[in-house]
Amino acid sequence: ELICLRAIRDVNVPKFLQDDLKLFNGIVSDLFPKIKEEPVDYGILDASIRKTCVKKMLKDVDGFVIKCIQLYETTVVRHGLMLVGPSGSGKTKCYEVLAQALTALRGQMSISGENYEKVIVFVLNPKSITMGQLYGEFDLLTHEWTDGILSSLIRGGAAATDRVKKWYMFDGPVDAVWIENMNTVLDDNKKLCLSSGEIIKLSEVMTMMFEVQDLAVASPATVSRCGMVYLEPSILGLKPFTECWLRHVPPSIDPYKAQLESLFHRFLEVSKCFYI
Repeated sequence: ELICLRAIRDVNVPKFLQDDLKLFNGIVSDLFPKIKEEPVDYGILDASIRKTCVKKMLKDVDGFVIKCIQLYETTVVRHGLMLVGPSGSGKTKCYEVLAQALTALRGQMSISGENYEKVIVFVLNPKSITMGQLYGEFDLLTHEWTDGILSSLIRGGAAATDRVKKWYMFDGPVDAVWIENMNTVLDDNKKLCLSSGEIIKLSEVMTMMFEVQDLAVASPATVSRCGMVYLEPSILGLKPFTECWLRHVPPSIDPYKAQLESLFHRFLEVSKCFYI
């Protein structure tokens, strides 16, 4: 029962909003009234994430650390996942911090029984280029095949013999215009089928990630193939934004930094309802 409860939580909690979690916890407590779930100690992973947050000037980010760990757990069981949330919720920082934390731990034993490996992130915006530039296309005049950006990256990753983790981050809206060609990549086949007839098999170290604001234009076929990690702006709060702004103020405002910081804390941090 404890393993079942843990599996249910690991799969569902990352995709819920804060209000949904209250309802979910109530349902789980009714289903497993006698099971007391102990908190999981992530040890060196938790410490590495917090150390990376300090380097990036992020403070008081317990909720953010939890989201980074949820993202790590999702990468362990899924090779396709989506980071969902509005702008300012920390989606980009979430995978950047986790990638740096895992890279710093390379060679050490993970909680899943394997060793942590170095992580390389490839970021591309699929909506900024054409389908031919993304996947590759035939020239109608010469009938020559020209590789696309994604096909080149995946071919290089599939041919690599090292254990370095490769994350392919698609930073842009997920819609049927370009994502349908990824369905064979995201399902159990893990194959990219190109219009040239070439089929590229993904290796175990390759993960497809999507950074999106919402899933309004995503098809059920795509959503059902991916793990979900939802981030809310309330997880980070306003403190990282105010601290970042204070670090880049003009020299003429330097003498007033302490006063501005106290005003930010007084009017923004204390009043939670002020945050949008």
